[in-house]
Amino acid sequence: MGALTVAPNIDGVDDVYARLLALHDGHTLEDSLRIAARLNLILINHIGDRAVIDQAFARAEGSPPR
Repeated sequence: MGALTVAPNIDGVDDVYARLLALHDGHTLEDSLRIAARLNLILINHIGDRAVIDQAFARAEGSPPR
């Protein structure tokens, strides 16, 4: 079973965050939600480890880490 990495793990984390925010600029709330859902599914597929994905779901819901 893999473990979810929650510490910063990418170069230029602030730039990535800014890009994430910019991804939604100029879109309606509905379009922005669709973009977020597509991005989530793309990244979930890339991760491919169900245990890690389940840990991320729990963390996103505010559940205590396992």
